[in-house]
Amino acid sequence: MKLHGLIFLHVFLFLIVSCGDRKNAELAYRKSLYNTLSLEEKREPENAIIALETHPDLEVALFASEPMVSNPTNIDIDARGRVWVCEAYNYGLMDDQVSESGGRISILEDTDGDGRADKKTVFYQGEDVNIALGIAVLGNKIYVTRSPHLLVFTDADGDDSPDKKEIMFTGMGEPGDHSAHALIAGPDGRLYFNYGNAGRSVLKPDGSPVVDNFGNEVISDGKPYFGGMIFRCYPDGSDFEVLAHNFRNNYEVTVDSYGNIWQSDNDDDGNESCRINFILEYGNYGYLDEMTGEHWSVSRTGQHPDIPQRHWHQNDPGVVPNLLVTGAGSPAGICFYEGDLLPDVFRNQMIHTDAGPNVVRSYPVKKDGAGYRAGIENILWSEKDKWFRPVDVAVAPDGSLMVADWYDPIVGGAAVGDMKLRGRIYRIAPPGKDYDIGFKAVENISGAIEALKSPNRASQYLGQEFLMRSGTEAEKSLKRMWNGKNPVFRARALWLLGKIPGSGMNHVLEALKDPDEDIRIAAVRLAAQIGIPFENFIPGMLRDTSAQVRRALALSFAPLAGPEKAVWWAELAGQYDGKDRWYLEALGISASNRWKECYDSWYAADMTLPDKKSMDIVWRSRAPGSLKTRTGIILNTLSDSMQIERMFRSFDFLKMDNKNAVLLSMLDPIHAYGNLITGLVIQHIDPEEVELSGELMTAIRKTLDQIKGTQDFVSIIDYYNLASYRDELMDLAMDTGPDELGFNAMKVLIENPGVRGLELVKDR
Repeated sequence: MKLHGLIFLHVFLFLIVSCGDRKNAELAYRKSLYNTLSLEEKREPENAIIALETHPDLEVALFASEPMVSNPTNIDIDARGRVWVCEAYNYGLMDDQVSESGGRISILEDTDGDGRADKKTVFYQGEDVNIALGIAVLGNKIYVTRSPHLLVFTDADGDDSPDKKEIMFTGMGEPGDHSAHALIAGPDGRLYFNYGNAGRSVLKPDGSPVVDNFGNEVISDGKPYFGGMIFRCYPDGSDFEVLAHNFRNNYEVTVDSYGNIWQSDNDDDGNESCRINFILEYGNYGYLDEMTGEHWSVSRTGQHPDIPQRHWHQNDPGVVPNLLVTGAGSPAGICFYEGDLLPDVFRNQMIHTDAGPNVVRSYPVKKDGAGYRAGIENILWSEKDKWFRPVDVAVAPDGSLMVADWYDPIVGGAAVGDMKLRGRIYRIAPPGKDYDIGFKAVENISGAIEALKSPNRASQYLGQEFLMRSGTEAEKSLKRMWNGKNPVFRARALWLLGKIPGSGMNHVLEALKDPDEDIRIAAVRLAAQIGIPFENFIPGMLRDTSAQVRRALALSFAPLAGPEKAVWWAELAGQYDGKDRWYLEALGISASNRWKECYDSWYAADMTLPDKKSMDIVWRSRAPGSLKTRTGIILNTLSDSMQIERMFRSFDFLKMDNKNAVLLSMLDPIHAYGNLITGLVIQHIDPEEVELSGELMTAIRKTLDQIKGTQDFVSIIDYYNLASYRDELMDLAMDTGPDELGFNAMKVLIENPGVRGLELVKDR
């Protein structure tokens, strides 16, 4: 019946409707039959797209499927429109299930122009690319991330076979989901890549540590970096920077043409706290406690009542705010779309794959002070087929999207549920837009300019490289592009104009005065990159009308240590509006290596307690001079309980000899919140560095009597090793059961040797 119905439908449609309408009607008919298919039929590639839904202005087509491709983890698209795929076909398999060792880097190509891949070339196969999680095709070099290495393959003769393989960096953990992830080239000609919280470190090929531009060894040990990180360096590995840290499992990073950096991050499973980040350079993103490295679940003063905020330490000073919390999921590959083929809502926006909820979506952003706020717009998803597992997305030369589908009932966790090793690549475009590459080799300056304008990153890179080699010969053409109306093209031209010998500085200084704030931001970044002396441009921009530009200024001179820094910082701090957390955190990052000088300069000019703007800067500060100022804020009659708790939490981020004395000076104040303050004092002094005097012990006992049955009660007993409260802890653990409070009480009884009331019974 199904066959006869399809024949009748084809004949009927051929007679009465156009080709485009026929195609849509046939797809609609096939979708209507989906529920009549057997389970195995639903899994077959020919039925792949009938279980998918798209944005109403887009359509999806199958570009490739098994057996041509299996278990794709990451893709890139070269300037010829070919899809390069990391195939992890041994992911999750036991040794006795492996029939073909290693992994593959494959090239999928549509040679006959029908929009479907018909040729596969295995570029490289080996154990050293098994579970490779990132690929970038940049000219004749192909970068592949597979922990512990970042590998660079060189195809010097263009025969789709590597002539050389090198290790660029190593030491990045073991192969797996939380280690080294994808790499891309930015508009500045530098490389960007990241790793998750199992990445451990970055080492040179000889095993020696990589040292970043702040003089820190790149290692996840809290000195100062924790967890997942984002990196930037030149293609030869020099000028290495840790751009941000303290993520959990950040799968891929992307960069737009202005140099803005965007990324997703995966939460601890089950907490519905996956997030999208806008990256403030050198920022801490709050997965672990910045000072102790403790897990986010450890109780702390002033913690947010909602897990999605608590999960990322969003109430702590020194943590960059989340752009968007997307809930439960398995966030994966991401790109930034700057083409004009897709509808307006997706232009100049992130596009992201989340394999957990089976969706590809965009997060349209709007400027919000010095940062952004974001929404969600779905592109491709499936409610019928939960095996649809989009893991990466890339932009083709014609502006369409290619999406890699892991296609399995399980995603991540070193496990697979389907032993047939399937995988799909889909193409997304507006209806009727066939795959049209129109590739032209970059052989002259005009060709390089066209490549630079491409929405495809590999094409842009070819244009960049040619124009950089051309030097002053390319200046006239780049200036025409710079003087055009397209702001994205203007930004791409600027990155190259700024590096032309002899005239680059003048181009950047001109751009610093541009009416477009995004261009000014790109110019600030470029000025710092090419070494224009800060005194040549910072003073004239400190009163820029854009908070976004002032944020970029603050971050640009973060590595600076000279005396002028404090004066500039104070000028920027004086423009904080009391509401913009992005701006406040940019100030904190900027002052990180000169807090005393920056704070003192600002305090002398601007301190107006109890103004909220000033209190926020004190809360964020790590300066010695801010210690006693905190006391004044806490004891101020206008402070409420939330402000008091917030300020006490900020004491935890100060490392100063007199901190205990200052805290103890607030014991039992004559204050409306006297009991609260006393309780917080005893939780924030260091019991190992203060004498437990009779006055202090009296305050501790009084506080414990007042807060029985609370988390603070448990924390204080744990903090001071109060064995005399063992029975009360046991009662609390038994009465509250397996909830969070009961669990924490039991944990103290088991793990704290000074309090311990229980011993773990080990199996014998």
